Amino acid sequence: MTAIDIASAVATAAYVVAGLLFIMSLAGLSKHESARLGVTYGITGMTIALLATVWLVVVGAWGQPQATLGFTLLVVAVLVGAVIGLWRARVVEMTAMPQLIALFHSFVGLAAVLVGWNGALYTVGVPPNLEGIHHAEVFIGVFIGAVTFTGSIVAFLKLSARISSRPLMLPGKNILNVGALVVFVALTVWYVITPELWLLIVVTILALALGWHLVASIGGGDMPVVVSMLNSYSGWAAAAAGFLLNNDLLIVTGALVGSSGAYLSYIMCKAMNRSFLSVIAGGFGIEAPKKDDEDHGEHREIDAESAAEMLAGASSVVITPGYGMAVAQAQYPVAELAKQLRERGVDVRFGIHPVAGRLPGHMNVLLAEAKVPYDIVLEMDEINDDLASTSVVLVIGANDTVNPAAAEDPGSPIAGMPVLRVWEAENVIVFKRSMASGYAGVANPLFWRENTQMLFGDAKDRVEDILKAL
Repeated sequence: MTAIDIASAVATAAYVVAGLLFIMSLAGLSKHESARLGVTYGITGMTIALLATVWLVVVGAWGQPQATLGFTLLVVAVLVGAVIGLWRARVVEMTAMPQLIALFHSFVGLAAVLVGWNGALYTVGVPPNLEGIHHAEVFIGVFIGAVTFTGSIVAFLKLSARISSRPLMLPGKNILNVGALVVFVALTVWYVITPELWLLIVVTILALALGWHLVASIGGGDMPVVVSMLNSYSGWAAAAAGFLLNNDLLIVTGALVGSSGAYLSYIMCKAMNRSFLSVIAGGFGIEAPKKDDEDHGEHREIDAESAAEMLAGASSVVITPGYGMAVAQAQYPVAELAKQLRERGVDVRFGIHPVAGRLPGHMNVLLAEAKVPYDIVLEMDEINDDLASTSVVLVIGANDTVNPAAAEDPGSPIAGMPVLRVWEAENVIVFKRSMASGYAGVANPLFWRENTQMLFGDAKDRVEDILKAL
């Protein structure tokens, strides 16, 4: 066996180990208690995969000037990526994590596009009997990557509030989406038969436009699903790149990410009573929320001292956090509030909606960061039936996930979406900066309910005021 054969065998074995570690990583991330171990598995697997790839390149480049240049570029790319990754990991806030993940997905999509174009321009070594398959891989890989790239950019812009979260409602938007897919299929067949460069240019532009339109057509209320959906797209884009690069690990990893992201999107759609196909098809059949002109009457306000008195006399308290808690970084005083109330004999629990925040599991991570015990953090289905017998519910920065319009107004854009039925409690205190609607752009009748009182201001400041009053 030659040195390159031995290196390939070693790399293949390393890829198998890395693939197993990635599967163990996904399993570990499925539970709070094992999440840290899951992350460790993932890091270890990626380290093994990178080292094996570098080793394979080193052996192949030995004594070859051109290959040595390629190896040098590879090392520089890895170092630059590592520096940027470490820098972003150190400075990013948890509130910015959803948009950062969306941006990372765009990089994967862009990489798939570049790999696809490279595969089209450099076809040396492709057997004549496999040229058709190669051309199909190139075309499909570029399409998936381009859709992922622009779709992720739009998600990043929406999540970071750089553009409106309202859905883009172009005339005949569904016809545009379906038409683009039909054109893509036709162009794929054409390219496989006659692989001309202008066809690849056309499909790249088409896919970039489709990715932008698909995500722009989805409203803010469905953005958590979009993030997991783009995660799935990035996985399939990576798998497509793996076929072009003849890299088994990239195929396996991409398939793992793609399938798990798709399943997560499906679970979240079920939790939100949304059609999975309608969301991934760019909000098919979803109407934009209309401006709320209804006179809801007068809302009632409460101060921190009165809120503290109410909490001190309560027998049970449920805290339902949302993105506003993340923005205010109020998880630490909220955890301290829960601790003090429990020491006073109050039954305190947390109710977490599946799409609370802008990312699946966002609130759970924040509460775990603040050392809130896992056993008092309950999912929506576990806590909803207990809300009617709860003394006080604290709604801290949540809006759409506690909106009674979802259950009571058939004409609401979020009609049918399962929500935390906080309005059934004896008393509700809503921590909010203003009476503005939530991220989905839908007015919340909860704010005007007889048993609801508003505590305005920064959530962290107000919770700290309550702690002082206690």
